[in-house]
Amino acid sequence: MSKIDEFDSACLCGSVKVTVKSIKLNFSTCHCETCRTWSGGPFFALECGKDVEITGTEKLKIYDSSPWAARGFCADCGTHLFYKLKGTGEYAMSLGLFPSLEGLKMDMQYFIDKRPSYYCFSNQTKSMTKKEIEEHFT
Repeated sequence: MSKIDEFDSACLCGSVKVTVKSIKLNFSTCHCETCRTWSGGPFFALECGKDVEITGTEKLKIYDSSPWAARGFCADCGTHLFYKLKGTGEYAMSLGLFPSLEGLKMDMQYFIDKRPSYYCFSNQTKSMTKKEIEEHFT
């Protein structure tokens, strides 16, 4: 399977809801300074084309971040929702909005020359489970 037809999601607080009509299961990461500043690390994105419905637009904020794209986020909870290409109107939705998708594969890294030396996806790192995180921070 190379794509999923129709998927519903929402920001953390539920104020902004999205319905995506088609999601390609290959995703990209972007290492540009804007994405890293916006998301705290590389931005993981799913290509979703133009056929995206958004409700709760009164809570949707758009930031005109570059000559070719704008970014959307929830004004209440701050969830990063998408970047949208100005030229085509296509959406790249935040991978985090789709936690239950299976079969995903990273197939593209943008701005690889801008990736800082302090991370690499092949690094061996310490790992913490959900339970360990909850115990650590509560």
